[in-house]
Amino acid sequence: MKSKIHRARVTDLNIDYEGSITIDENLMRTADILPYEQVHVLNVTNGERFLTYAVKGEAGSGQVCLNGAAARLVCKGDIIIILTYSQVAENDAEDFSPTTVYVNKKNEIISVKNTIGSLPF
Repeated sequence: MKSKIHRARVTDLNIDYEGSITIDENLMRTADILPYEQVHVLNVTNGERFLTYAVKGEAGSGQVCLNGAAARLVCKGDIIIILTYSQVAENDAEDFSPTTVYVNKKNEIISVKNTIGSLPF
């Protein structure tokens, strides 16, 4: 895991858009999510899991909008986790520090955690 936005709320759906998830630019920047980067979306509310890509939403808006086909897998108000991944060389893995962005019910950042993982071996 490179980064995670933990327990964001879906604010809108746009079935007619080409695809993707629109995320408040401040959330993207804090979670180190690049525009058009692949993201894994985990729907805590209904158990759906799917891949899509991120696009920038208005900074400070709290926007988390599922677009296109992905909009059929969530409902407005659902709680989701947005994950990104990266490959890390084995010799760098022990010191790799993923970022977790925690948000409140309005998708406002309440804390950011960078945890250096430890390998189980």
